[in-house]
This record gives sequence, structure tokens and C-alpha cells, in this order.
Amino acid sequence: MTIHAAEELGFDPERLARVGNRIDADIGAGKYNGASICVGRKGSVVLKSVHGYADRADGRRLREDDVIASFSLGKQYTNVIVLNYIERGDLHLNMQVSEIIPEFKGRGKSQIKVHHLLTHTSGIMSTIPPVEPEVLASIEKLTAYLADQRPEALPGERVNYSILSGQAVLAEMVRRVDGGNRTFTEIVDDELFRPLGMTDTSLGPRPGLSERMCPVVACYEESGMFDPAAVAGLGELIMTDGCEIPAGGYLTTINDVHRFAQMLQNGGELDGARILSPKTINYCSQNFTGDKVNGLFDYAKDYRGWEPWPANIGMGFFVRGEGVQPGPMSNFSSPRTFCGWGAGSTCFWVDPESELTFSFLSTGLMEETYHMERVQRLSDLVITSMVN
Repeated sequence: MTIHAAEELGFDPERLARVGNRIDADIGAGKYNGASICVGRKGSVVLKSVHGYADRADGRRLREDDVIASFSLGKQYTNVIVLNYIERGDLHLNMQVSEIIPEFKGRGKSQIKVHHLLTHTSGIMSTIPPVEPEVLASIEKLTAYLADQRPEALPGERVNYSILSGQAVLAEMVRRVDGGNRTFTEIVDDELFRPLGMTDTSLGPRPGLSERMCPVVACYEESGMFDPAAVAGLGELIMTDGCEIPAGGYLTTINDVHRFAQMLQNGGELDGARILSPKTINYCSQNFTGDKVNGLFDYAKDYRGWEPWPANIGMGFFVRGEGVQPGPMSNFSSPRTFCGWGAGSTCFWVDPESELTFSFLSTGLMEETYHMERVQRLSDLVITSMVN
């Protein structure tokens, strides 16, 4: 990736330097351990920098090719594969899950459809399922468990972000319509990562990546959305052989996240590899949840004093929307900006109006609401560095 001069891409260099300065200050204050960031515009890189530590305890500095757990940013990798299979005609948004997974009939699950899963309105289990690690790590086993559970709500009734369950079911649908001969790990590698040149990304561990993996540690002690020990435990599970957690168990690098975001900004194509149609991206990056709030953040009212705000979820992406509200995207970005982000550590967004992409990975997890604030402030600095 060639880095173009900031002025050529419409940025004030002095203002843009505030981004790295803010990251360095926060790392120095112990808020987190390290970060890599890449900002692109019109297909070119305007800013790419690496800061702090891969492992602060060992004094190991973060490098550009270090591998970081995606957490829920990886949901967008899974969702894009689902959209790709919709474009093939193997799935469709109004398809009932039970059409592909017959076990999903009965106990209130028969009306759950693909679009409900993509918008987190399916009513499927929102919290981490109370099962053994080997079940969490298996798409087939977790789907079988979920097929025997009652939904938390009727499909379409409310938004309650599904931390692990929704993408497991979507991945199982893809695996079955694909013929069942490939694992989902193989499918996402064959159909997404290799075509896009995302050579340092995989679902679960892979030789050549594990050696560059940054440890998953928390830089907070008081439980917020997640207990810090539980997050660290999930990080350990992701690194077990054969682990498939399509809701966030990917390993990735800053360059690969940038390539993924660039593909989306470019209308679904990158370097001759077309993953999605521009029509699909335009349709899916709209708000399909209206004014409904996201139940996942109910805790933030007491924890941070935040008033409820619209969930603004599209078909597989979070959408910026209108008004001033919390979230990882800048309030100064265009309303059609869309993103994906992961527990206390990761984020990307695409602003189609400004032809702008933002990719961010960090080490040393922050509590979720503080992570949202951190990324929104960095996003503000990027957007307000633009002068044309």
C-alpha cells in the first residue's frame, strides 16, 4: 500500500497528526496497550501508523504485521459471506432459517428469517450461551444447542444484539447450502480472504499467524458489558485448534482490515475480485431497525449515565444515522457511514459520501463504552482533518 501525501487526498497534515498524538497519549496513560490504524480515501492510504505494545508486560512493541483477535468486527466477515451467498441465489433475506436447518422448527423459532439474524432482531439468544467451550467453538454443536432453546423475543419485536449465536446460525446455513463438504473456515478463506488478498486473516488459529498473535488482556477491572476475565478466556478459546466462532473468532491484521473496508468502499470489488454488488452494499447500509434501541446497551444507563439511543443496524452493519449519539463512528461523518466493531479493541468504518475508510485494531482491551468513546474521538479527529 502506497501512502499518499495528506494534502493530495484533502487532509490538513497538522490536523491529521493529532490522531497519532492522541493514541500515544492514551497508551502512555495506561488506557490500553497498543494500536494500529489505517485511514484511506479514494482507494489510497492517507495515514497508517503503529503505536505502543503488542505485549506491554513483556515489553514487546506492536508491529504492522502483528495478528489481533477480531472479536465482533469479525461478524462483518461472516455477514459479507452471507450476502455473497444471497447474491448467488443460495439464500435470500426473507428465507426462514428452518428451510435450511429443519431443527429450527417449533418452540417459537419457525418465523426467524435471515434478515432477522443480520439485524439482531431474531430473538435468538443474545448473551454468550452457557455451554462448554467445545460447544462454543463448534458451529454445528452451537447451532444444535440453539435449535433446542426458546427465543428471547418474537422475531422483529426488538433489537437485542446477539454476541455469538446469530452468526453461528448464519454460518451453518451457508455451510449447508454450500453442500456440507467444506468447513465454514474453508468457505470464508476460499470466497473472501484469498480473493481479497487478506493473507493474514483466518477463522481460528492457523500456522504462520499464531506466532504473531498479540495476547488478549484487559486494561480494566470493573465489569461493564463484559467481565474482563471472561473476555480474556474467550481470547484463549479463539486460539484452540479447530475453533470456529463466526461471530468474532477471527485473527486479522491492520492491512487486511483495511483491504476489507476498501472493498466495501469500492462498491464490493478490490483489485479485480468482486465480492458483492454495489446495489447490495447500498441497500444493506441503511437503518433497518428504525428507532428501536439495542438491548445490549441497557446497562450503559446506570454504568455511564447514557440515555438510550437508536440501534441503527442495517443488514449486517451498524449505520451512523442522524443526530448526536454514542458509537464508534464520528458524529461528523455522513449519515450513511457504516461500520463493524469488536469488544473493547477493534473497529472499521466506511463513509461512502467522503470515499473514506477507517481501520483500527488495538491491544489491551477497554471496557466497551470506553472503547466506543475512544474510537469515536479518533474518528472525529480523522473527519475534522479533512479540508476538501
